[in-house]
Amino acid sequence: MTARHIPRDPCGGAFASMLQRLLAILLLLLALPDTAAAFIPQDPPLLRDEVTYGLLPPVIRRMPEEPLVVDPPAKGREFGRSGGWIRSFITQRRNSRIAVLYGYARLVGYNERRELVPDILKAVTVEDGRDFTLTLRAGHRWSDGAPFTSEDIRYWWEDIANDAMLSPSGPPRFMLVNGKPPQVSFPDAVTARFRWDTPNPFFLPALAAARPPFIYRPSHYLKRFHARYTSEAELAPLLAKHKVRNWAALHNARDDMFRMENPEEPTLQPWMAMSKGSGTHLLFQRNPYYHRFDTRGVQLPYADGLDVTVMGAGLIPAQVATGKADLQAEGLTFSQVPVLVAGEEDGRYSTRLWPEGKAAEIALYPNLNYNDPVWRAVMRDVRFRRALSLSIDRRIINRSLFFGLARESGVGVLPASPLYKPERDRLWTEFDPQRAAALLDEMGLKRPRGSLYRRLPDGRPLEVIVETAGEKPEVADALQIIAETWRDIGVQLLVRTADRDVLRNRVYAGQAMMAVWGGWDNGVPDVDSSPEELAPMTQENFSWPKWGQYYQTSGNAGEPISMPVAETLMALAQRWRHSTDEAERRALWSQILDIHADQVLAIGVVSEAPQPLAVGNRLRNVPQKGLWLWDPGAYLGIYRPDEFFFAAAPTAAAWPAGDPRRED
Repeated sequence: MTARHIPRDPCGGAFASMLQRLLAILLLLLALPDTAAAFIPQDPPLLRDEVTYGLLPPVIRRMPEEPLVVDPPAKGREFGRSGGWIRSFITQRRNSRIAVLYGYARLVGYNERRELVPDILKAVTVEDGRDFTLTLRAGHRWSDGAPFTSEDIRYWWEDIANDAMLSPSGPPRFMLVNGKPPQVSFPDAVTARFRWDTPNPFFLPALAAARPPFIYRPSHYLKRFHARYTSEAELAPLLAKHKVRNWAALHNARDDMFRMENPEEPTLQPWMAMSKGSGTHLLFQRNPYYHRFDTRGVQLPYADGLDVTVMGAGLIPAQVATGKADLQAEGLTFSQVPVLVAGEEDGRYSTRLWPEGKAAEIALYPNLNYNDPVWRAVMRDVRFRRALSLSIDRRIINRSLFFGLARESGVGVLPASPLYKPERDRLWTEFDPQRAAALLDEMGLKRPRGSLYRRLPDGRPLEVIVETAGEKPEVADALQIIAETWRDIGVQLLVRTADRDVLRNRVYAGQAMMAVWGGWDNGVPDVDSSPEELAPMTQENFSWPKWGQYYQTSGNAGEPISMPVAETLMALAQRWRHSTDEAERRALWSQILDIHADQVLAIGVVSEAPQPLAVGNRLRNVPQKGLWLWDPGAYLGIYRPDEFFFAAAPTAAAWPAGDPRRED
């Protein structure tokens, strides 16, 4: 993608506006290659009436002076047409984040080759890995038409990240290097500069993340809820209206850039929340000030909006099969593929299978911070973790549950990663129950004569309680198979099901002995990817939640590391953070991956399991092949859904329920 200069119309008069528009087009035609000579900035049909009646300025005045003009369609992509609503389902209201995931507008973002490129920003300049200059697009505007400037970044840094009421722990971890924040300056309206004493390799990847930190905020909107800018007398009725006790709670309630549950808060995403959505029906309509255009001058997104319905996961496949979705992955699992394929003709869609991009589709996490001291000691013994891994028949699980389409492996990087080594896949992953039993014997975990299960050192039976969110039938079936093979070596597996938030909190508090989850989010890292997930730097890794808490809170919560292998991983990750040499970074990554494969800190079962993606027959530009990956990539976000379009003119059924255009 490239950015090219297109002037905005600063004039108010019709003649001046027309003259400015013609001048802008002339300059653009001189700048663009011959293949793009038909560039004429044009309003999407949905917005033309609003422009005609003066409710919106014309597109030449809405777009930035230097919009992001996407290159002509790559192989397999087409120029699109504006119109239509993409219908989809989510399993719970909080997954309204779908608009930000699929919108994937970031200051910098990943392209399909997983390279970081400017998006909302015009440019990023990096010196020595520690000095970052962010250049905004002149004339860029929020979805309500207010200017987007460096003041919006300043507001986040000074009035949110460094405000004790809104950020009691101070700036987020990715903004600190060796515990120190950067020097921050804002030379002008389109420039923000962050300077650290030493390199900060986490900064740009954080900005491009599936869940970005939004180091900018619509300051013109949020200042009315901030005590620094609004008097106590003005805040009082707002506190009463929203039933909160102080201004910070009010500010937090109105500031929801990720889930977009506050339709009044402006956005820079391609689609913005509409207030007329209901508890189970959410509408996101095109942002008239969006900064991306194709080379013909058509403002993106092509689709007018997202029409999202909240529905139980078990009901979604039937809705897809009857043609009620244009783009659907949430709520679909591999076990439902036969139902999906059978419904393709009537539902007017096709089913695509994308491999999961996580380091494992199913992984067991022994909690090395489990509160029970006897169990904690057992799980910290590498022989126990190796024994459990050796007594999993991955071949049976793959063939029974995934028809052999998944990859049998532990938790590790996928073959698509430049860091992949096939020999790691074979470490402690072969099905060898005799060797597993010998390791348990060596630990002194004896099986009393006539007893089916072994005993802990304190005499309790060796009962491993695995906690699961119960969201995928394949996980429950895999645990059943694992229970049978573990029983053969004298280990009893018990399953406890809990809501995913409850499960997470139990793991973080050390109350869960073992949890089943996916592998590391990023299964295809390169030398510049952060190894943070693989070291005790975050509580999100279920192997060591309390060590991660200790690091994330600078010692205010959790527990200090008390295991040599974890200390080694932390030291290697810290060395990676301070290195700017590619060869050294590659060597550090290799050591980290070797340790994980040998120490079996998480027990992988299968990886690259197929994720079903149902795509309506009329929806174009959705890739036939892709990698289903949370981060980096935001699932479909990296494939630019703002360029997805409907091949035919929208029918009445394509409009949201209750929209008057259904009756047109």
